[in-house]
Amino acid sequence: GGGGFEIWQYTSRKPVAPAFDLQYGDLGIYICKIKSKDVKRSYQQMKDAGAEVLDEVVPNPAGKPHFFVKDLYGNIFEVVASDDWFTKQKHLSGGVYGAVIGVTDMQKSLQFYKDILGYDTVLFDETGVFEDTKALPGGSHISRRVLLSHSQPRTGPFSKMLGSSRIELVQVQGRTPEKIFRDRYWGDLGFIHLCYDIVGMKAMEELCTSKGYPFTVDSSNSFDMGEAAGHFSYIEDPDGALIEFVETHKIPIFKKIGWYLDLRKRDRTASLPTWMLKALSVNRQKD
Repeated sequence: GGGGFEIWQYTSRKPVAPAFDLQYGDLGIYICKIKSKDVKRSYQQMKDAGAEVLDEVVPNPAGKPHFFVKDLYGNIFEVVASDDWFTKQKHLSGGVYGAVIGVTDMQKSLQFYKDILGYDTVLFDETGVFEDTKALPGGSHISRRVLLSHSQPRTGPFSKMLGSSRIELVQVQGRTPEKIFRDRYWGDLGFIHLCYDIVGMKAMEELCTSKGYPFTVDSSNSFDMGEAAGHFSYIEDPDGALIEFVETHKIPIFKKIGWYLDLRKRDRTASLPTWMLKALSVNRQKD
């Protein structure tokens, strides 16, 4: 269970890294949260594999164990404990569980993530110098951290598989944070955007516009996504972090026999049956 990744590589130009060293609290998507069944075992697994683990397993302000690890391109991931799983598998880790996002105005950002994305539950709201972030560049600065979740279970065709998520907002004090994607383009190195599977693009557009965050990009109609099809759009959070909405229209169930499912012809608020979600793995591409 959990969210997925879209890994992007330019073929027309060399992707650009930030011109400065990113620090904890910089504006935008700074860390990707990954869920784990057993954080200590995940930690040891990554250490044994030679990954660049940044710290030990320590508790966050809510008392949950976690640790940070960096990939080959400097992207930081936070492995966090979760008991929300779609299926029982041998893998210790699951998919994307959320993100850590730097902001300049906590109250304004809290309103945005609550009103538009439904993160209406505060799991912790703490200000200070935190032991569990000291391993991060700039992690010894005073900051305010707010961890958000949803009070209600998510709905939609893939909700059972995607599960719950967390957004952690960070407002750093004592320095002026940089915009992570300053003077760079979509597709350059880093976490480009957060993507949400939604139902009802027109209603979402009206909601975003009413809250002062109109769509900045809108595919308008159904677009081809290779084997699937859908409708996508973008908005920006108060500090310019990109949020993508995707309303999926068609997905392959069994490509080999030409079985596709048109999601527009079923109840869009209900999750697909478990057997059907599991059947999607048949289309998995293996190295």
